[in-house]
Amino acid sequence: MTVLRPVRAGNAFEETVERLLQAIKLGVVPPGGKLPPERELAVRLGISRVTLREAIRALSDAGYLDVRRGRYGGAFVTYVPPEPDAGELRQAVARMGMAELSDALTFRLAVECGAAQVLAASALTPEQRAVLAGRLSDLNGAALEDYRRLDTAFHLSIAELTGSTLLTATCADARSRVSDLLNAIPMLQVNLDHAATQHRAIADAIFAGDPDAARQAVAEHLEGTAALLRAFLS
Repeated sequence: MTVLRPVRAGNAFEETVERLLQAIKLGVVPPGGKLPPERELAVRLGISRVTLREAIRALSDAGYLDVRRGRYGGAFVTYVPPEPDAGELRQAVARMGMAELSDALTFRLAVECGAAQVLAASALTPEQRAVLAGRLSDLNGAALEDYRRLDTAFHLSIAELTGSTLLTATCADARSRVSDLLNAIPMLQVNLDHAATQHRAIADAIFAGDPDAARQAVAEHLEGTAALLRAFLS
C-alpha cells in the first residue's frame, strides 16, 4: 500500500485519482478487492474525505471501481487487465512512442537495480526474509491470471523492504509506466520458467547479502523482459 502515499495539496483531486489508479493497475488492490476504508484512506493520502469521494466517483464512472453502500459496502475494484495480446502490445507502444518506451525501461532498470542493491547491503530481519520469500513463493505458484499482479508484488517488495518510502514510490512509478506493456506480453511457459529462475537468483543474492550480485540479477532479468518486448514488436 506504499503507493497510496500523501498527495500534494495543489493538485489533490488529480493526484488522488492517479494514486488510486496506480494501486488498481498494479494490482496492489486486486480485481474484486476493496480499497481501504474511507477514513483510513483519506488519512493515508493526506486529503479531505470530500476530495477522496470525488476521486472514487470519477474512477467509478470510468469503470474501475464499484461503490457499494451499507454495512458490507465500500469501493471494490472492477478493473481487470486485458488478456495478453501481441497486437495490443504494438498499439500500446505506438501510443507511448519508442523514445518514451526506451526512457521508461532505462528508468525502471536504474531504480530496481538500486533497490535490490540497497536491500542486499542491509541486515535483513527474519520478518523481512519471510516477506520476500513469501512473495517469491506466491509468484512461483501463481495462476496465469494472477501472474502479473504477483510479479509486481515481488518486485515492489524489494523496494518496500528497504524501508524507503521514496524509493518504493519511485519503483511503483517505474512499474506503472510499463504495466500496460507487460500485461500485453503473451504468456509463454518457457519465458515464465526462465523468469522464475531469475527471480530466485535475485532473492538468493539479497538473502546472501551480496549487493553486486543482486544488482546484476535484477539487470539480467529486466534486460530479458526488454528483449522479449522487442521480439514481439519486431
